[in-house]
Amino acid sequence: MDQKLTEAQLDAYLARIGIARPEQADIAALKAIHQGHALGFTWEAIDCFMGWPSSLAPQAIFTKMVEERRGGWCYEMNGLLGAALSACGFAVTRLCGGVRRADMGDLAIGNHLTLRIDFEEPWLAEAGLGDALVDPVPLVIGPIAQNGYDFAIEPADGDWLRFHNHAYGGAPTFDFRPDHTDEAALAGAQRWLMENDASPFRANLVIQRHFPDRIESLVNATWRTISPQGVVERPVGDFSAFASLLENVFQIDPPRCEAIWSRVNENSGT
Repeated sequence: MDQKLTEAQLDAYLARIGIARPEQADIAALKAIHQGHALGFTWEAIDCFMGWPSSLAPQAIFTKMVEERRGGWCYEMNGLLGAALSACGFAVTRLCGGVRRADMGDLAIGNHLTLRIDFEEPWLAEAGLGDALVDPVPLVIGPIAQNGYDFAIEPADGDWLRFHNHAYGGAPTFDFRPDHTDEAALAGAQRWLMENDASPFRANLVIQRHFPDRIESLVNATWRTISPQGVVERPVGDFSAFASLLENVFQIDPPRCEAIWSRVNENSGT
C-alpha cells in the first residue's frame, strides 16, 4: 500500500490545515504540520458507530478528510498525517500500538496506529487519540507538559513503552514499541473494531476536537468541554442541538445526521 500523498493531494492537504509547504523536512516543519493537523481535523468514529465502510488506504482517507468535511479515528488521523509527512520528505514509520494494553493485554495490539518520525533522534507524532497531543514530542521516556496538560512516556513490560494521556483524557494509555510495525495486525484490529459487537466504537458515538484553549468531545448524547482546570458536561437535548454541534463546534458534515442521532437515542433507550 502506498503510504504517501501525491503532490496534488499534499497541496490540498496543506491548504486544508493552513500550512505552507515546508522548504525542508526539519523539526520546525514537523511541529507546524502536526499542530495544523491536530487543530484542523476532528477525531470521530462515526463510520464505525453506524456500520459504514472505512478504509486504511491513504487515498480513501484523503478523500474523506480533505475533500469531504469529515474527520477520522486513529487509523485515519495518524494515517493521513503520516502520508502527508512522507510526501514532505520526512522519514515516517507507522507503529502498531495498543490502547489500554495495560488492562487488555496483547489483545489490544493493533487497535492504535501511531507514528515515529526519524531525525538524529526519533520523535513521536500522535494525533490519533483525539484528546491528547497537539504537538509532536521527542520519543524519550519521561514527563511531557503541553498546553497545561500532563502526559508521560514510561517503560511498560518487555520492550514496550506506555504513553499516558492527561487526567481528563478518554483513553488513559496506549502501548507501543519504537520499532514494532505490523500492518496485518492494524488491519485485523480495525476490522474487529468495525464489525464486532464488543467494539466500544460500535456501541458509542465518540467525537473529539482540539481548540487552542480547550478540547470539545461528544460521547453519545453528552457534550464535554475539557480544559486543564477540569471538565464541564451537559446533555444534548434534541436533534437540532446535535446538528448544531456537528456543524459549528466539531466542524464536520457527515451524511444522514438524523440517522446518527436516532441511533444515539436507540443506544440510550430514549
